[in-house]
This record gives sequence, structure tokens and C-alpha cells, in this order.
Amino acid sequence: MAHDISATIPRGWLMPKALCLTGLVIAILVFLIFLSDLLFGMLGMASLAPFKMSNMVMDIIFLLCAAGLGFVSWTSFRELK
Repeated sequence: MAHDISATIPRGWLMPKALCLTGLVIAILVFLIFLSDLLFGMLGMASLAPFKMSNMVMDIIFLLCAAGLGFVSWTSFRELK
């Protein structure tokens, strides 16, 4: 008789945690990209900025959105424990 591993893992356990961690990783990456664009652009090194400091307002909005996504992902992940 074959051992059924799906019987030992609770149903719906892995996917919510994986989605929370994926959201957290994406939030960190977006935050770092737009923070580097903002900082390099403000320091006069626009050639190193990922988006060449095209719009400061866009950088700030994406930083806030990434911080919001990171917060929601982290609090959701902590609730799943």
C-alpha cells in the first residue's frame, strides 16, 4: 500500500503562506528599486538610477504602495501561524 503524503499535510496550509511570502518579496523588490531611483536621482547620479529619475512623485507613490503591500503581507503571514 502506497503512503499518501497529502493525508499528513493539512489542506490549505501551504498556499496562503506562500502567497504572503511572495507578496512580501515583491514589496521589498519594488521598494528597493524605487528607493534607489529616488536616491540616485536626488544625489545627481541619474545615470545609475533604474528609471533615470523620470518622476519623483511616481517614485514616492510606488514607495508608499510597496510599504503598504509589505505591511499587509507581513500581518497576514503572522496571522497564519
